[in-house]
Amino acid sequence: MTGVNFLLGELQAKRLDLLHELVPRAKRMAVLVNPANPGRANAMANEVQTAAQAMGMETRILSAGSADEINDAFAAFERERPDALFVQADPFFSARRVQLANLASRHVLPSSFSVRENVEAGGLMSYGPSALVAFREAGVYAGRILKGARVADLPVVQPTRFELVINLQTARLLGLEVPPTLLARADEVIE
Repeated sequence: MTGVNFLLGELQAKRLDLLHELVPRAKRMAVLVNPANPGRANAMANEVQTAAQAMGMETRILSAGSADEINDAFAAFERERPDALFVQADPFFSARRVQLANLASRHVLPSSFSVRENVEAGGLMSYGPSALVAFREAGVYAGRILKGARVADLPVVQPTRFELVINLQTARLLGLEVPPTLLARADEVIE
């Protein structure tokens, strides 16, 4: 929607940094992108590759635009054995969050997402704005337009708060010990 920026793309380096803090041994990062959204997928892949390279990590970009393609990507992970998974912020992946969480657990693959709903479904961690708050802002913005406000006169709305959510149960399942400093910064820890 015009005027509402979720800032999901701008947070890639921070998400990667938090995942690396949780999984410091990670040297090979799998990055899952949606080919149906090539502009966002390419931009995100470039940002993650740049940040990963600065951390001394390799990246492997894989595309998945269907449930079967997600399964195929995880089959490739089985062969290639990446150390962690970074999932693009995308509505398709949010809709497939249970599938992603189950496959990541089955393949013992620490995973990072942009929204908490993926972590509530069993993913390891997320960092980003609250989707609920962002959608509420979009609704308020739409309401202003419907009441006659000119779009050109309305400011761009951006989130001001970002949340770090960690699923401690998933971390234990993956054999990870979450550093106390990361737990202290988390907005929510799912037990």
